[in-house]
Amino acid sequence: MDTVEELKGTYFFNGMINLNAGELFFYIFLEEAQKKLGAEDIIALALIILGQPLQTTRAKPAGATKGTSVLSANLRILLKIKVNRWPTLTTESIKKMRFSYVNNLGAFAGRWIPVLGIGFIMNDVTQIAWKTTQRYNLIAKEGDRLW
Repeated sequence: MDTVEELKGTYFFNGMINLNAGELFFYIFLEEAQKKLGAEDIIALALIILGQPLQTTRAKPAGATKGTSVLSANLRILLKIKVNRWPTLTTESIKKMRFSYVNNLGAFAGRWIPVLGIGFIMNDVTQIAWKTTQRYNLIAKEGDRLW
Protein backbone atom coordinates (compact mmCIF):
# COMPACT_ATOMS: atom_id res chain seq x y z
CA MET A 1 0.00 0.00 0.00
CA ASP A 2 1.92 2.98 -1.26
CA THR A 3 -0.31 5.56 0.45
CA VAL A 4 0.39 4.22 3.94
CA GLU A 5 3.62 4.39 5.89
CA GLU A 6 4.75 4.40 9.46
CA LEU A 7 6.97 7.35 10.33
CA LYS A 8 8.67 7.62 13.76
CA GLY A 9 5.79 5.96 15.61
CA THR A 10 3.11 7.88 13.70
CA TYR A 11 1.35 7.03 10.48
CA PHE A 12 1.08 8.67 7.07
CA PHE A 13 -2.18 7.86 5.28
CA ASN A 14 -3.62 9.34 2.07
CA GLY A 15 -1.63 12.55 2.37
CA MET A 16 -2.23 13.04 6.11
CA ILE A 17 0.84 12.98 8.32
CA ASN A 18 1.64 12.35 11.98
CA LEU A 19 -1.50 10.30 12.63
CA ASN A 20 -1.65 8.27 15.82
CA ALA A 21 -3.23 4.79 15.80
CA GLY A 22 -6.71 6.09 16.69
CA GLU A 23 -6.65 8.74 13.98
CA LEU A 24 -5.47 6.17 11.43
CA PHE A 25 -8.38 3.90 12.37
CA PHE A 26 -10.83 6.83 12.11
CA TYR A 27 -9.66 7.81 8.62
CA ILE A 28 -9.76 4.21 7.43
CA PHE A 29 -13.31 3.99 8.83
CA LEU A 30 -14.34 7.12 6.92
CA GLU A 31 -12.88 5.75 3.70
CA GLU A 32 -14.60 2.38 4.10
CA ALA A 33 -17.92 4.08 4.93
CA GLN A 34 -17.59 6.26 1.84
CA LYS A 35 -17.02 3.14 -0.29
CA LYS A 36 -20.00 1.27 1.19
CA LEU A 37 -22.73 3.87 1.70
CA GLY A 38 -24.85 4.78 -1.28
CA ALA A 39 -28.37 5.21 -2.62
CA GLU A 40 -29.63 1.97 -1.06
CA ASP A 41 -28.85 3.42 2.37
CA ILE A 42 -30.96 6.49 1.61
CA ILE A 43 -33.80 4.11 0.75
CA ALA A 44 -33.23 2.14 3.97
CA LEU A 45 -33.34 5.35 6.01
CA ALA A 46 -36.52 6.41 4.20
CA LEU A 47 -38.13 3.07 5.08
CA ILE A 48 -37.22 3.55 8.73
CA ILE A 49 -38.51 7.14 8.81
CA LEU A 50 -41.74 6.31 6.95
CA GLY A 51 -42.36 3.55 9.49
CA GLN A 52 -42.30 5.84 12.51
CA PRO A 53 -45.73 6.28 14.19
CA LEU A 54 -45.96 10.06 13.71
CA GLN A 55 -49.52 10.33 12.35
CA THR A 56 -52.34 10.72 14.84
CA THR A 57 -55.02 8.08 14.82
CA ARG A 58 -58.15 6.93 16.61
CA ALA A 59 -58.14 6.06 20.30
CA LYS A 60 -56.29 2.83 20.98
CA PRO A 61 -56.29 0.39 23.89
CA ALA A 62 -53.91 1.01 26.80
CA GLY A 63 -50.40 -0.18 26.05
CA ALA A 64 -50.74 0.21 22.28
CA THR A 65 -48.28 2.34 20.32
CA LYS A 66 -49.75 5.81 19.94
CA GLY A 67 -50.21 6.99 16.36
CA THR A 68 -49.54 5.22 13.09
CA SER A 69 -46.96 5.55 10.37
CA VAL A 70 -47.47 7.11 6.94
CA LEU A 71 -46.38 3.80 5.45
CA SER A 72 -48.83 1.70 7.48
CA ALA A 73 -51.76 4.07 6.93
CA ASN A 74 -51.29 4.07 3.15
CA LEU A 75 -50.58 0.34 2.84
CA ARG A 76 -53.75 -0.45 4.82
CA ILE A 77 -55.70 1.41 2.10
CA LEU A 78 -53.78 -0.12 -0.82
CA LEU A 79 -53.57 -3.70 0.48
CA LYS A 80 -57.01 -4.49 1.86
CA ILE A 81 -56.31 -8.21 2.00
CA LYS A 82 -57.45 -9.99 5.16
CA VAL A 83 -54.99 -12.35 6.84
CA ASN A 84 -55.30 -14.53 9.93
CA ARG A 85 -53.34 -13.00 12.87
CA TRP A 86 -49.89 -12.33 11.41
CA PRO A 87 -47.22 -11.28 13.95
CA THR A 88 -45.74 -7.78 13.83
CA LEU A 89 -43.58 -5.53 15.97
CA THR A 90 -44.41 -2.02 17.12
CA THR A 91 -42.53 0.38 19.36
CA GLU A 92 -44.51 -0.80 22.38
CA SER A 93 -44.41 -4.52 21.55
CA ILE A 94 -40.62 -4.37 21.20
CA LYS A 95 -40.38 -2.77 24.66
CA LYS A 96 -42.57 -5.55 26.09
CA MET A 97 -40.65 -8.24 24.14
CA ARG A 98 -43.77 -9.68 22.53
CA PHE A 99 -45.44 -9.63 19.13
CA SER A 100 -48.68 -7.86 18.33
CA TYR A 101 -50.94 -9.34 15.67
CA VAL A 102 -52.80 -7.87 12.69
CA ASN A 103 -55.50 -9.11 10.34
CA ASN A 104 -54.63 -6.82 7.41
CA LEU A 105 -51.79 -7.39 4.92
CA GLY A 106 -51.22 -3.61 4.61
CA ALA A 107 -50.73 -3.26 8.37
CA PHE A 108 -48.38 -6.25 8.35
CA ALA A 109 -46.25 -4.78 5.54
CA GLY A 110 -46.36 -1.31 7.08
CA ARG A 111 -44.90 -2.63 10.34
CA TRP A 112 -42.24 -4.94 8.84
CA ILE A 113 -40.85 -2.71 6.06
CA PRO A 114 -39.07 -0.37 8.57
CA VAL A 115 -37.54 -3.45 10.20
CA LEU A 116 -36.07 -4.36 6.81
CA GLY A 117 -34.57 -0.86 6.63
CA ILE A 118 -32.99 -1.35 10.04
CA GLY A 119 -31.61 -4.71 8.87
CA PHE A 120 -30.03 -3.12 5.79
CA ILE A 121 -28.39 -0.39 7.87
CA MET A 122 -27.13 -2.92 10.45
CA ASN A 123 -25.63 -5.02 7.65
CA ASP A 124 -23.80 -1.99 6.23
CA VAL A 125 -22.47 -0.92 9.64
CA THR A 126 -21.24 -4.46 10.31
CA GLN A 127 -19.49 -4.66 6.93
CA ILE A 128 -17.89 -1.23 7.39
CA ALA A 129 -16.63 -2.15 10.87
CA TRP A 130 -15.26 -5.50 9.68
CA LYS A 131 -13.49 -4.06 6.63
CA THR A 132 -12.12 -1.15 8.65
CA THR A 133 -10.69 -3.47 11.29
CA GLN A 134 -9.20 -5.81 8.70
CA ARG A 135 -7.57 -2.99 6.76
CA TYR A 136 -6.35 -1.24 9.92
CA ASN A 137 -4.74 -4.46 11.17
CA LEU A 138 -2.92 -4.86 7.84
CA ILE A 139 -1.49 -1.35 8.12
CA ALA A 140 -0.86 -0.86 11.85
CA LYS A 141 2.27 -2.04 13.61
CA GLU A 142 2.00 -5.05 15.90
CA GLY A 143 1.39 -3.13 19.14
CA ASP A 144 -1.39 -0.97 17.63
CA ARG A 145 -3.43 -3.78 16.05
CA LEU A 146 -6.89 -4.71 17.27
CA TRP A 147 -7.53 -8.27 18.49
